[in-house]
Amino acid sequence: MKIALLVAVLWMGVPMMALGQQADSPQAVDPIYTAPSLTPEQVKHLQELGADWPQLGRYQQENARLGPPAAGEKRVVFYGDSITDAWGRRGDATQFFPGKPYVNRGISGQTTAQMLVRFEQDVVHLRPAAVVILAGTNDLAGNTGLATMQMIEDNFAAMVAIAKANGIRVVLSSVLPVTDYPWRRGLQPAEKVKALNAWLKSYANAHGCVYLDYYSAMSNAAGGLDPRLAADGVHPTPAGSAVMAPLAQKAVDEALAK
Repeated sequence: MKIALLVAVLWMGVPMMALGQQADSPQAVDPIYTAPSLTPEQVKHLQELGADWPQLGRYQQENARLGPPAAGEKRVVFYGDSITDAWGRRGDATQFFPGKPYVNRGISGQTTAQMLVRFEQDVVHLRPAAVVILAGTNDLAGNTGLATMQMIEDNFAAMVAIAKANGIRVVLSSVLPVTDYPWRRGLQPAEKVKALNAWLKSYANAHGCVYLDYYSAMSNAAGGLDPRLAADGVHPTPAGSAVMAPLAQKAVDEALAK
């Protein structure tokens, strides 16, 4: 935990002009990290991040109750941010792979840096046969500070390496299309999403992972999501999840067959 907190402090303290960021480019960083003063709610939020930056506490009890897979069970962990976290938990018609030994370990708002820190606890220790990783959009939104493309790629590569070292098959999911983040307007992420997805596909092919292409099935002409698939342009509706589910199942089947 001390290492995680140190990473959090260093990550949140990176100057906005560091690592080659252009002065006239949109600043992909939560204003809470650069604001001259904070509201009580913002202070509380930062205190919570400081106490458990990767949110290791979120699933500790659930993991303990889950126990090891049953004999012959091919457990699959779906690992990600809010898009995974909300799957089957919104009180609507969306279901999370009923009857399948699939485990949801998404946490809303998380970046790949946070996910890397909790990968051992929330993936490896659950002894899955495969993991489906869907992440990166919050990095592009600057949720935990500056994130260059290289930083994001490094975090993905580290998660894949940990999984492979533990005999876990990996499905790397494309980042979903997005043209604007409702919580951080004006970042123009569409082209960055395309670039990250191109890297994810290439990396998956080169390292024996399965590439799960949500993007091609869901993107509109502007590189975003239509309201039918995501009312806010980011988080899938039941109709969006209905598009994603069979694609995910096909990718899992392919990974488990390797």
